Formats: sequence, structure tokens, C-alpha cells
Amino acid sequence: MASSSRLTVARSDDTLVDTCVLLDTLTDDPTWADWSEAAMSSAGETGSLVVNAIIYAEVAAGFEAIEDLDEALPPDLFRREPLPYHAGFLASRAFLAYRRNSGTKRSPLPDFYIGAHAAVNGYRLLTRDTARYQTYFPTLRLITPDR
Repeated sequence: MASSSRLTVARSDDTLVDTCVLLDTLTDDPTWADWSEAAMSSAGETGSLVVNAIIYAEVAAGFEAIEDLDEALPPDLFRREPLPYHAGFLASRAFLAYRRNSGTKRSPLPDFYIGAHAAVNGYRLLTRDTARYQTYFPTLRLITPDR
């Protein structure tokens, strides 16, 4: 079913924080922890830091108890949001482009949902995965080490 309507997004200073950035700080990564902490702090000065259930689940793999995870990602610091339905459609477009580019996965990658969530809501995305997001979400405002 084709539609001529386009998704419109409001630009926001809120920032969706990618899993890799959270893991940098939670694991005290020797290469990236300082950059990730500073980038989150800077982003948090101008807007809210946001996570969704996909990011939460990816970070959860490193925790034995949900209470420990919730302490690591406190809701007063990281606003928790559901994935918008329109993001599912945008993630499917990114996945189709990935498959056309010889991608081998059979279902959409978590990064496609994360990128689509940020794009649909007009958020910035704080990530170290510059190439994938630039390729499949070229209009997304990225906060990356090389920017």
C-alpha cells in the first residue's frame, strides 16, 4: 500500500543514546569511556537523554538483576520511551536498503529501530556507529567522535 503522506518530525534537542555509548561508560572502556561520558553530559545540558526498550535490552545483557540495570540507567537521568509505530515503518525502509546493499541478516537490525526512533521524533543520536547511521539515516543528526 503506497501513501503520499510524509512523516514530519519536530526537531528536538533531546538525544537518543545508543547502546555502545552507554556500554562505554558502564564498562569503563579504556578507549571510549571519557568521550562517551563527556558527550552524554554535553547532550544532557541542552535536552533530555532518551533510551528505548531495544537499547535497554541490549544493555541488560550485562546485568544479573533488573534493579542493578535500573540503577545504571536511572529513569530520572534517562527518559524511557516506547518505539513509535512510524519508526517501525522507517526501520523497514532502512532494512530493505540494507538488503539491497547485500546485507545478509533476515530481519531488521536493532540499529535500524534505534535510528528510526531518533529520526521520527527529531532527536539527535549519540553513537559511535557513524557509518551505519549515515548510510541508512542520512538526515539524522548524529553526535559522534568525528563530529
